[in-house]
Amino acid sequence: MENITRIVRNAWATPDLRRKIIFTLIIVFVYRIVAHVPLPGVDLAALRELFAQSQFLGLLNMFSGGALSNFSIVALGLNPYINASIVFQLAGMVIPKIEELQKDEAGQRKLNQYQRLLTVPLAAIQSLSVYFILRQSSIIQSLSAYDLLAMVITLTAGALLAVWLGELLTEYGIGNGVSVLITVGIISGLPTQISQLLGTQASQNSMELLMFLGVSILTIAGIVLVNEAIRQIPVQYARRVRGGAQTTSQMTYLPLRLNQAGVIPIIFAVSLVLIPGTVANFLSGLPYPQVASVASSIARIFDSGSVTYVALYFILVVAFTFFYTAVTFNPDRISENLQKQGGFIPGVRPGQATSEYLNRLLTRITVPGSIFLGLVAILPIMVRFVFPDIGSIVTLGGTSLLIIVSVAIETIRSMESMMVMRGYEKFIS
Repeated sequence: MENITRIVRNAWATPDLRRKIIFTLIIVFVYRIVAHVPLPGVDLAALRELFAQSQFLGLLNMFSGGALSNFSIVALGLNPYINASIVFQLAGMVIPKIEELQKDEAGQRKLNQYQRLLTVPLAAIQSLSVYFILRQSSIIQSLSAYDLLAMVITLTAGALLAVWLGELLTEYGIGNGVSVLITVGIISGLPTQISQLLGTQASQNSMELLMFLGVSILTIAGIVLVNEAIRQIPVQYARRVRGGAQTTSQMTYLPLRLNQAGVIPIIFAVSLVLIPGTVANFLSGLPYPQVASVASSIARIFDSGSVTYVALYFILVVAFTFFYTAVTFNPDRISENLQKQGGFIPGVRPGQATSEYLNRLLTRITVPGSIFLGLVAILPIMVRFVFPDIGSIVTLGGTSLLIIVSVAIETIRSMESMMVMRGYEKFIS
């Protein structure tokens, strides 16, 4: 904590970093104001009650920074842009052209433009989906074609505004703009939850509250340890002759993170595990007794508190962690690049042997990382089961904690690296 305070204090003392911090605060302030400008014709109290009952809508609300529960003009938040980026990451596995663009900086800029273009239709589709969900729940009345078109255009424009603010923050502020806006949105709901927790009868049970706080602290500590855990693989570069001079051999390290996939597997898993229950709830309302009976049974099986739901959710998180890690870390490509640059892992032959060695290490590292992510994903369900009174109030789950901790660490590192660069520039000048 003392180290973090020192970094922030030194950053504020540096004029150009201070300007970046102020710009970041201004962008965050603007986004939070826009997130409270609601669209007309929505019962906000009923909308928040619906979000408290639906984990899927709660996840969407989390990534919109709380704007979706307010049904503001930026209600979709950064969800369409995140989905577009996931689409292109997966497309890189099967489309060689996209894979080629992912390898260099110019290609990354072009892919970013494609992601913005794909954000527009995805935002329009999500706008329609939100409208039909809210209309089915009687939270919003049926709209005419003109009013519906106006709502879709407004929500789509709001999503693009959120993306623009995030990219401005990335370029002129501190940290990753998209991540910072999501994190601030999650944190903004904490004061309300804390005040509700302290104002309820559950807070009078000091032992239960202390146990809950202990679980929360242990979870945060576990997230920090897992995020910071890295297996460093030594890489030796052979001597080279450049311009008639012989360079000495160098030793570097190839980092393998325990949590290589981040929060993406949880997003994939929760999207899939909620499909059976969502479809079943829709079919149970149809005027066909047999279909409604079967749909009601499926809905009970896939209820968010059932054993089937928890087990399937955990298994999907573990499976998607392996899948996404394989997408983002390709042992064959890394082995090929090392061989081209004259690098090798001591005790391992270059080429196919290096690829197999990296693959074995990656599998061993991913197993505990995927199990940890699975436990983080089902943590809110376990909290509601063990602490029913507190769990009904505190909606901040393991996914939210994972995002907050990851973004906080990334932002502090960004500030620290900027100060190091400024120190080098002063030394050179």
